Amino acid sequence: MIRDLTFTATAEDAGLRLDRVVARHCPGASRTFILDAIASGDILLNDRRALKGIKIRGGDRVFVRALFEEVDKRVRPEPDLPLQVIYQDEALIVLDKPAGMPVHPLGPGETGTLANALIAREPALADIGDDPRFPSLVHRLDNETSGLVVAARTASAYAFLRQAFHDHQVEKEYRALVRGSPPDEGRLQHYLAHEPANRGRMRVFRERPATYAGPRLMQAVTEFKVLERLPGFTLLSVRIPTGVTHQIRAQLAAVGVPVVADRIYGGTLADGEWGLTRHFLHAATIAFTHPASGKTVRFEAPLAAELLAVLAELRKR
Repeated sequence: MIRDLTFTATAEDAGLRLDRVVARHCPGASRTFILDAIASGDILLNDRRALKGIKIRGGDRVFVRALFEEVDKRVRPEPDLPLQVIYQDEALIVLDKPAGMPVHPLGPGETGTLANALIAREPALADIGDDPRFPSLVHRLDNETSGLVVAARTASAYAFLRQAFHDHQVEKEYRALVRGSPPDEGRLQHYLAHEPANRGRMRVFRERPATYAGPRLMQAVTEFKVLERLPGFTLLSVRIPTGVTHQIRAQLAAVGVPVVADRIYGGTLADGEWGLTRHFLHAATIAFTHPASGKTVRFEAPLAAELLAVLAELRKR
């Protein structure tokens, strides 16, 4: 990160926009980072805030208080973060992510994620993948969802596994506790899109709209089967042939059986009920073709302790 840098615009800078001049003097920063810094007031022109498009004159003074560079996108290793390894070999590593831990940073310098812990354990994985903020990891889970996450340990394994996820060749099974009493089994098919006014929530369409001008529509298929019926609640096995953001949570809520403790989609509990501070959704099993051996491999992660406690409480009723 560049901090407290002052430079004077040269004759070659004259007539150029402020953002372009900063890019000339700070080549390690992307245009996005520069625009963000100008908008936040971290880049000043002659001691004043300025618009990105203002034209520079020779002799103008530019002060860069703080500006991220491309190198800042790399994940910062955090050796003190917990990392639960289910399995590893020369090609891949399978992790059990706890609820409340994001899979990867969203912005430069962010810490406390699964990626931070993984890179601390295996620094070479930082160079695998297309996005330095998402190194070696081949898929994601929501922050509050616990369970299995797969990472590649070689570039070839990464390419193979990413393609397998893209082609829907990975079997994923979840455990979800929902409010209400759904049928013994079912298949939900909807179109999902980010809410325009709230990107953290998905909007559900039962059919593709005849006319639509909002965020991109994505087809989502969720299959479920009842594992156990409990007083007022149902434990489901859920499979997702597709991989759309929030699809399990959004689709189950759309048919009237929201995931327990899901604050976004209507499964909210009373304050302190069961002591549950996350939604009841767990990535329990995953199966795919191994990138090296070509054989099908399957991995499992047990329910987290706080979820087992909820089931035990319901079974007493």
